[in-house]
Amino acid sequence: MKNIFLKAAAIGCAVMLSACGKKKPDEVTPPDGKLDKCELRFSWWGGDDRHEATLNAIKLWSEKHPDITIVPEYGGWDGWTEKVTAQLSGGTEPDIMQINYDWLITMSPDGEGFYDLEKLSPELDLSGFSQDVLSFGRVDGTLNAVTVSVTGRGLFYNSDVYRSLNAVYPRTWDELFELGGKFGEKGFYPLDLDIQSGGTAWYLAIVYVQQNTGRQFITMDGQLGFTVDDIKAALDFYKETEDHHVIRTIKSRTDEDGNAALYQSPEFISGNVAGVLEWGSSVGKYESVLPEGVLEAGPFLTDGNGNSGGWMIKPSMLYAVSRNTKHPDEAAAFMNFLLNDKECAKVLGTSRGIPASSYAEESLEQSGMLAGLAQENDEMLEKLDTVTISPYMELSRMKEFYNTAIEKVSYGTADTDSAAQEMYDSITQYLEKIRK
Repeated sequence: MKNIFLKAAAIGCAVMLSACGKKKPDEVTPPDGKLDKCELRFSWWGGDDRHEATLNAIKLWSEKHPDITIVPEYGGWDGWTEKVTAQLSGGTEPDIMQINYDWLITMSPDGEGFYDLEKLSPELDLSGFSQDVLSFGRVDGTLNAVTVSVTGRGLFYNSDVYRSLNAVYPRTWDELFELGGKFGEKGFYPLDLDIQSGGTAWYLAIVYVQQNTGRQFITMDGQLGFTVDDIKAALDFYKETEDHHVIRTIKSRTDEDGNAALYQSPEFISGNVAGVLEWGSSVGKYESVLPEGVLEAGPFLTDGNGNSGGWMIKPSMLYAVSRNTKHPDEAAAFMNFLLNDKECAKVLGTSRGIPASSYAEESLEQSGMLAGLAQENDEMLEKLDTVTISPYMELSRMKEFYNTAIEKVSYGTADTDSAAQEMYDSITQYLEKIRK
């Protein structure tokens, strides 16, 4: 999966992030080259499968390093960005953090928001990472974070439900729409999009438009690549998925699921919803609530002429060290354990996707653990002409623009023309503001 990143895109991301404003750094505790007895806080988000694997990894660490205690802080994605932002603002953030791709823009615009990881050698071994992959964690030349894995959203289906309806997984957009009628006769849906995960519905819509136009929604340097007509086409596509009974309307989802994430909803667990769009690095939470082997990876949709472009990839998540940590050597040692330790790799498995570290990946391969939905998703992505997601596209404020437009179209409070113009204006103004 690491090989599908274009060097230009990676370097472009690192350069682009350096364009933001500067701030005066606080005093940073330098490493002293020793591992002392201490307590470290480590935070991450995810589903139950990731939580369980990570807690077991911390247990393994404790057996090897009894003098360095790891205090876990974890939860679901909803509200996690706001929590970490508040911690960083107050100087109360954990020593080691799992961070999202776009956080480098908002939390370390000048490269000084997190610890410079290249100062933490030899405790942190970076030799198992390509320079292209490391570039995604660089800001203004400073290595703020290390990519844990590379991922892309894929389509995953409940094989029992599909077989019961004598249906096959769609390969084209038209085949997906045709399934809506077949599933609708039984009160089922062939697919649904998690309204809790921020931008999932919009993601599928822009893949469709990117595939048709060859234009990227948001460029790596933070420019809006879509026209108003492109945004309207994406919203028209979304409305069509609802009208063809491919997915539920937002009202239906809210009425049936409340505020539950899709993988926790009775509609998905019961099979009434028989497909999801999810990151390969996070699909385990869907897999874990169904009987073993039921969830399967489906093909990436094309336009019917074999054009499979438009699908997107990104660093699934990264690890960073707080610039305020009083224990940089120990924090680096624990991060190195999570990223490179071969025993730890077996414990974590693919709960965060296929490891970007060649050492961890080799460990999984030798133990026969490089298998499953995350691996299948990665292998299929490698065969596509993928687009690297701009970190600007991942910003929380941007996702509010996407979701607002989608909700207005779904509820019928705006037509796609007016919703597209509003989104275009909002995104253009916001990107201009944050690039200054």
